[in-house]
Amino acid sequence: MASTSEFSRTLSLLRRERGVSQRTAAGDLGISQALLSHYENGVREPGLSFVVRACDYYNVSADFILGRTLSREGSMLTKEEILNAAEPGNILQGSVMATLQSKLLSGAIGVLFGLLGKLGDKTAINAAASYLGSAVYQLYRHLYRAAGANEGYFALDPAACAMDMAGADMKLAENEYDHALRIQEEGKTAFPDMSPEALRQDYPGRCQSLTQVLSTADTRLNALSRKLR
Repeated sequence: MASTSEFSRTLSLLRRERGVSQRTAAGDLGISQALLSHYENGVREPGLSFVVRACDYYNVSADFILGRTLSREGSMLTKEEILNAAEPGNILQGSVMATLQSKLLSGAIGVLFGLLGKLGDKTAINAAASYLGSAVYQLYRHLYRAAGANEGYFALDPAACAMDMAGADMKLAENEYDHALRIQEEGKTAFPDMSPEALRQDYPGRCQSLTQVLSTADTRLNALSRKLR
């Protein structure tokens, strides 16, 4: 996940690279010098409209300015795709990071279910939906509880929820998913082409989200694996 510090550092470096003062850049970007200073020092997180203006001003991609890729042109999401994710009135408009993560996961999940749809295995599709649904349930309920909301809204009582029932359901769904795929594999079913070239052709926009989600998770899990050795 791109951090506020990465964004702030990149924003400051881009301004210096362009050779303009903070006052000049702030004026060109339509904000006060004090606010730009806050952005460059990580004191405040900007809204989407500022990120778009900064991308245009420095001629870089949203992913580069957010520290998610080393490619200035952006090998992942463009600023237009980020804005398209923020529908009118959506709370995501107030958070660049939340909008970006939502867009990335939405695209990656879209590719996953697209591939499962081509496979045509209803058991695998339903198991994948159950797994992801329980993950969302667990995260939402943590947020719901932290906000002090009435947990009577849920049928599952708090004690059972604390025992990680969602985690258990996810593991069962994962086993069912794996079993369904093994049956297809043993039956010599023709699986969809999952080569990078095929994914780019079949999912021209979403495959970039999938690549980013997989890369981020792989790096995180690999680091965890090394710590546990």
